[in-house]
Amino acid sequence: MKENICLFERFSKNVIGIIFLFIALGFVLSGFTVLPFFGFLLAIPVLLVSFYFFRAHLNERCQIEET
Repeated sequence: MKENICLFERFSKNVIGIIFLFIALGFVLSGFTVLPFFGFLLAIPVLLVSFYFFRAHLNERCQIEET
């Protein structure tokens, strides 16, 4: 059962991270074309949120225990 919880956690946090990464890339593209300053300004926090979800540990039972 523990493997299933960890698999779902890894899958869901990676999907959320990828979604935020695509949103950040959309803001960067709009920074080059439509909104020169605001596109980059909005892309930076969304990119940081994306990296947070790639690095986050949402469930402590899935972490490796150190002895």
